Amino acid sequence: MAPGLVETIHEEPSTLLRGSAKASKHTSTLTYTPGQVPLQDHTDYAHDWARPTFPNVRWPPLEEVSYADKGLLADPQFGNLLSSATGISDYNPKIGTEITGINLSTLTNAQKNDLALLISTRGVVFFRDQKDFDIEAQRSLGAYFGKLHKHATTSVPARGDLDDVHVVFTDSNSRDQRANFAPTFLWHSDVTYELQPPSYTSLKLLSGPPQGGGGDTLWSSQYAAYDALSPYMQKYLEGLTALHSAQMQADGSLALRRTVRREPIVTEHPLVRTHPVTGWKALFFNPGFVTAIVGVPKLESDSILRYLNEVVATMQEAHVRFQWREGDVAFWDNRICNHSASYGFAPHRRHAVRVAATAEKPYFDPASRSQEEELNAKSGLPPVNKDGSGISNYND
Repeated sequence: MAPGLVETIHEEPSTLLRGSAKASKHTSTLTYTPGQVPLQDHTDYAHDWARPTFPNVRWPPLEEVSYADKGLLADPQFGNLLSSATGISDYNPKIGTEITGINLSTLTNAQKNDLALLISTRGVVFFRDQKDFDIEAQRSLGAYFGKLHKHATTSVPARGDLDDVHVVFTDSNSRDQRANFAPTFLWHSDVTYELQPPSYTSLKLLSGPPQGGGGDTLWSSQYAAYDALSPYMQKYLEGLTALHSAQMQADGSLALRRTVRREPIVTEHPLVRTHPVTGWKALFFNPGFVTAIVGVPKLESDSILRYLNEVVATMQEAHVRFQWREGDVAFWDNRICNHSASYGFAPHRRHAVRVAATAEKPYFDPASRSQEEELNAKSGLPPVNKDGSGISNYND
């Protein structure tokens, strides 16, 4: 959930229709209303168990837990995972891969290890139509990767025994919050203020807008963000840390008179981190939770954060956009990705459940490598030009 994006939960009227088909005087039965698709009927809704609730409970601070990344046990060629697949394709060179033919609920441990390596490498991996991947299977797979994270403020399923599941829910009566946030601010990596922020994270769409109704999610590669920087900026940031704060999320919950289940914290993390599986360097910054760079004047900190904000939010080659269908699952690594939901899908319902595994404390190893430099060297590509002082004619 975005840092200050406070969910307002309502029930949508089942009689609301928009963009319904109309009789045509022509012989074709096909009709079309630009920008509008019919609303789904949720009268007999199959996912009432996952309706959002905000329990009035309080938890102690999180304690450090041991973590061993399953990606380190994987086949470097992903052979175990691909043995059950019917297809695999990348969305673009930097981020995003879709696999077909895989049933996430029946993976062997060896296949789970390969999946961890693939997510560590590609940032986010998509699986379509995972009907068998129910909440028990989703939690079991998440727990294989690490201790499941329990969010201190966001909603959990109404079933009552799933405190480690985060619910995403918006319907036709939810408040339109586009005016409250700059679009770039909504880019975030989940709960980076924790001492051990999450690694492998899954989101399954239970119900969403039909095709053309909006509600896509975007991811941005933090490997690519680091690689876009000049070597001088890379070196500068590698020596710095930043503050990640939970205060805005807590304040938003308190404003709606909801319980903050764990006291908000502020945590200092490196601005560039090393991924323990790939050994690649990644920018560890997001506009939503990072409030300041430690050890530099405020003017300098604010200027650098604005610059990094622009890198994360506007560098298209580092982005992937996923158009959901019901039953689809996205699995990403919060250590190396930012993500953002997209507005504009009202009045449709968008309902999903998320499970996140706790990872290691972020760290930086000076001996770690650049993803772009390593992959370019393997492919025989020349070093990327980072001198922007020359004259060029942009070619679209």
